[in-house]
Amino acid sequence: MKAVVVALGKVGLPLAAQIAGAGHEVVGCDIDPRVVELVNRGEPPFPGEADLDTVLRAAVDAGRLRAVADTTAAVAEGADLVVAVPPLYVDADAKPDWGALDAVTDAIARGLQPGTTVVIETTVPVGTTRNRIAPRLEAGSGLQGEQDFYTAFSPERVFSGRVFQDLATYPKLVGGLSAAGEQRCAELYASFLTAEIWAMQGAEAAELAKLAETTYRDVNIALANELARAADAIGVDVEHVITASNSQPFSHIHKPGVAVGGHCIPVYPRFFLEGAPGAQIPRVARDVNEAMPAYAVDLLGEVEGHTVLVLGVAYRGGVKEDAFSGAASLREVLKRRGARPVFADPLYSDDELRAHGYEPWDGAHADAAIVQADHAEYASLTSAHLPGVARIVDGRGVLDASLFPGVPVKRIGRP
Repeated sequence: MKAVVVALGKVGLPLAAQIAGAGHEVVGCDIDPRVVELVNRGEPPFPGEADLDTVLRAAVDAGRLRAVADTTAAVAEGADLVVAVPPLYVDADAKPDWGALDAVTDAIARGLQPGTTVVIETTVPVGTTRNRIAPRLEAGSGLQGEQDFYTAFSPERVFSGRVFQDLATYPKLVGGLSAAGEQRCAELYASFLTAEIWAMQGAEAAELAKLAETTYRDVNIALANELARAADAIGVDVEHVITASNSQPFSHIHKPGVAVGGHCIPVYPRFFLEGAPGAQIPRVARDVNEAMPAYAVDLLGEVEGHTVLVLGVAYRGGVKEDAFSGAASLREVLKRRGARPVFADPLYSDDELRAHGYEPWDGAHADAAIVQADHAEYASLTSAHLPGVARIVDGRGVLDASLFPGVPVKRIGRP
């Protein structure tokens, strides 16, 4: 098989390496010349992805994977499979900015050849593959969809840091715009994946399945946060409550926390609501989760005139990514309440913090602190690391409270 993978990010590059590792010929496309150069040297352009260095190096050394900047030229060489994983940027309200996805679709269309199957893995609102992607491919190529070429949707279902493990574990969902296109898509994925391939009987079903699994997590976390706030009100430990509830097989309650961040969970419920504006539970869940940073500040107490240290700008521990991070919400809440928020994160330099709009902590006095990200480094923090801090809200439950003698450490939903 000849394959083209467009957008060599944290999903696309491991996928390209996976396809090449199965013995296929792969061309990876990316508009960033640094990414192209590093991939062609067999070097991952980003850290933290397990086994990517060895799998990528083996694929490049074997001559099965190369990177280019020109997507149209790569597609025009002829390919059995084109997989597109460009980012779908969103605004502060999670409304899609279609620019990147449209540009990639148009670039593919200009080089599209008969016999190719084009698959979108970027998570999108329901109906996008049929009503946006396919018409652009037809218009830009002059070819007839589902006759000259196929279009399908197959959502990425992987977690950064363990992509290869997830590719081998979770069923691969594929949904086509025709029965023949869906079958062809399933055959192509089966040639490089050992996981089950699930034909979804339509692109819309595959799109909705992706939104369903992420919206479920947002709703579940909202329930955990509601339980935590109820536990605070009556003085019980929500962790014990949730553990007890989950001890039977019908309950799978997640953990509460200061914020829900990242590219996925805060965003995809909004995509779902675009197609189902009458849905109530996802909308309420979003409201609940978006209110948690303000609740964490409530637990901290009076902050006017105080310097408050926010520990963690990344949206989750160990990942240098701040999309929809709770740090941004905490910054705004603290400023509204008259506090001076300062920030620290082991993954970010002071210059990087400033570039993202966060005032770096100088390591000197702070009056209070909120833990926003569950970085492993925070488990060993002591009062000596936080001079002057007289009260702490541990929004992720990662601190060892015994290392802060005389300093109250409040965890959400726990006495």
